[in-house]
Amino acid sequence: MKEWDPVLYRKFEAERTRPAHELLARIRPEQVEQVTDLGCGPGNSTELLADAWPLAQITGLDSSAAMLTQARERLPHCRFVQADIRSWQAEVPQQVIYANASLQWLDDHTALFPHLVRQLAPGGALAVQMPDNLNEPSHQLMREVAATARWRSQIRTADRVALLSAGAYYDLLTQAGCEVDIWRTTYYHVMADAQAIISWLQATGLRPFLASLDEASQAAFLADYHQQLLSAYPARADGQVLLAFPRLFMVAVKKGA
Repeated sequence: MKEWDPVLYRKFEAERTRPAHELLARIRPEQVEQVTDLGCGPGNSTELLADAWPLAQITGLDSSAAMLTQARERLPHCRFVQADIRSWQAEVPQQVIYANASLQWLDDHTALFPHLVRQLAPGGALAVQMPDNLNEPSHQLMREVAATARWRSQIRTADRVALLSAGAYYDLLTQAGCEVDIWRTTYYHVMADAQAIISWLQATGLRPFLASLDEASQAAFLADYHQQLLSAYPARADGQVLLAFPRLFMVAVKKGA
């Protein structure tokens, strides 16, 4: 898949960082020395962690070299590592492992989440936020357009895997030895129009659909997708549109402190 675009990703940085703030607010370890931000991107979430625990060793981890370049420029006092979350092993036990909008891109959560819990120190917290929007029109319509006769032979990459249920995550984490706080929030983002929704999703959810297309085909696919969005997201009384965006949150604290 094409390299992540940090500039495009940061276009809606305030909206992307809001759930990061709300996840951080529910983490309350007593002593924090080691913190890792999984899927740190350009460093917007890592900056929150550095501000929260200025004396801790903050490490940002991402698979994208372009994202890490921006993160290092933004936070030269933090440590950044290019690595795959699935194979990551902490050098020392962590008090906080923080994953804001990153783990939804990975499959086999039944193996991944216990693996991450094993990297925690006793009393440490695994804090996760994941978009839970695959059943929203924004994502349903991507799949419907990709399945039409015009595109089904050209788009080879499937959408990301659906999340487990909240109950399944609760069971998975409690069985891994954690106390679990889990909740779901739906944000309603005010967008200028349907084209703004496309601009948002080009940095994330649309990437698998566009990856196998050349530039002209990408523009044509997005034009077809835009036509579908117009009816799914009608203008409100002030001319703007509302993008519903559900997100699943969990904070799992490892027992044994």
